[in-house]
Amino acid sequence: MGILNTLLRSVTWWNGQTLNTQLFTWRKGTKVGEDSQGNVFYRDADDIRRWVIYNGEAEASRVDPEWHGWLHHTWNEPPTDKPLVRKTWEKPHQPNLTGTAMAYAPAGSIRRADPADRADYEAWTPE
Repeated sequence: MGILNTLLRSVTWWNGQTLNTQLFTWRKGTKVGEDSQGNVFYRDADDIRRWVIYNGEAEASRVDPEWHGWLHHTWNEPPTDKPLVRKTWEKPHQPNLTGTAMAYAPAGSIRRADPADRADYEAWTPE
């Protein structure tokens, strides 16, 4: 299984870091912190490049908002040094669930176990 994992890491990017990313991170990266999802954030010595090594599937919506702002240079200090001030009305971060079993399905959707009858139109029948 070790050879298969090594081969997959050399050609895929969606299952975690590739071998090149791992080598670059080892040579140039300084670990800055982790978010609630277990994603690990790095920067280079000049703080020009900032990147994330995903914990699992590489899905950008899995990055917490405070880390997203740091990655995109919206603010200079990482959340480990200067935590983002939260409002009382804010909800916890939730990744994009589109395409998953937990995605929103309206009442009449065929993806629901018991879809509701459609009442917003009347089907056409030929006369």
